[in-house]
Amino acid sequence: MRLENKVAIVTGASSGMGAAIAERFAEEGASVVVIARRKERLQSLVDRIAAGGGKAIAVAGDVTRDEDVENVVKTTVREFGKLDIVVNNAGLLDRFVPVAELDDDLWNAVIDVNLTGPMRMFRAAIPEMEKAGGGSFVTIASVGGLQGSRAGPAYTASKHGVIGLAKNVAYMYAKKGIRSNIIAPGAVRTEIGAGQEANEGGAAVCMAGMGTNPRMGEAEEIASVALFLVSDEAGFVNGATVVADAGWTAY
Repeated sequence: MRLENKVAIVTGASSGMGAAIAERFAEEGASVVVIARRKERLQSLVDRIAAGGGKAIAVAGDVTRDEDVENVVKTTVREFGKLDIVVNNAGLLDRFVPVAELDDDLWNAVIDVNLTGPMRMFRAAIPEMEKAGGGSFVTIASVGGLQGSRAGPAYTASKHGVIGLAKNVAYMYAKKGIRSNIIAPGAVRTEIGAGQEANEGGAAVCMAGMGTNPRMGEAEEIASVALFLVSDEAGFVNGATVVADAGWTAY
């Protein structure tokens, strides 16, 4: 019960890594508030957590909307009395569209979810963490935030940017007991690209290195990393980018 008496928000929790993180946190004793756009998927997650003896509530919302972000933070504090942990997990792919073919709508959509969304969560959550005497953020980035062509330009730029943002928060608020760390997963089996038609030329370039990938990861493996980073065991870990990719970027 490493998160006993802790209260956590997990964004993008309707499936994949977000759902796995929420379930793992609840198993470890946290009260979890899950937010995503698909309320019915969230309710299924909450029901699974409750069946396992955990505590969770669902809040439908979109990290691109200030009012939704503010609402989930207010709801968390109202229901559970405080806020200790935030996992910035919500993400959007860019279909590997090369920059010469990229339109403003796709660029803005990806940046809004992947970079501005976490900024909104930092902005709304930090005052509540300060009241609680500290807290912990984990931001899910990507090896695409460390390398140049693991995805298209919009996704790549957003993940490079969010790593810098999360590191800035780490140092800015370290003396207030707030930690901010990053996970950079490699290829993980999730639904993030489901239903999206990839740009054929861009995908051919970006996927060329998949043959060097030792293996795919599972959402539960990322959840284990997140659990460590938000736990007291990681009290001296702040501003770190933890790569979880089976060694892919070591090649």
